[in-house]
Amino acid sequence: MKRLLTAGLAIALFAPQAFAEGDADKGKKNFNKCKSCHMVETADGETIVKGGKTGPNLWGVVGRTAGTADFKYSKYLVAAGEAGLVWDEEEFTAYVADPSKYLKGYLDDNKARGKMNFKLKKAEEAANIWAYLTSVSPASEGADSGS
Repeated sequence: MKRLLTAGLAIALFAPQAFAEGDADKGKKNFNKCKSCHMVETADGETIVKGGKTGPNLWGVVGRTAGTADFKYSKYLVAAGEAGLVWDEEEFTAYVADPSKYLKGYLDDNKARGKMNFKLKKAEEAANIWAYLTSVSPASEGADSGS
């Protein structure tokens, strides 16, 4: 009986993570929606995805405090980072669904707005993009790499 309970507990603890993960291969394709504004370029200057520069470079975004990379963010995204916002899958997918609405809720400020006007309405695509960004993220660098 104890083994059964232990197995059930293990499944309950790890199952949500398994279902929450996206598909990095699909995410690479989904990232085409992002690259008009965002690129993925390593700290050494290696281009992983050639893209625009109107949004921040998404190299190292996984685990990074919001608003801390070398980019001119909105004061609200910087404030969210100062309030503890660190990019993980849950925060990322909620943010890209509606950036201004997300910041209003996160900061409890109806005036909060992000610079990003694009909304990624399909949660599956957002999860896939997160999986892709995770797959190309620096493994050995710290969470606040600032890249």
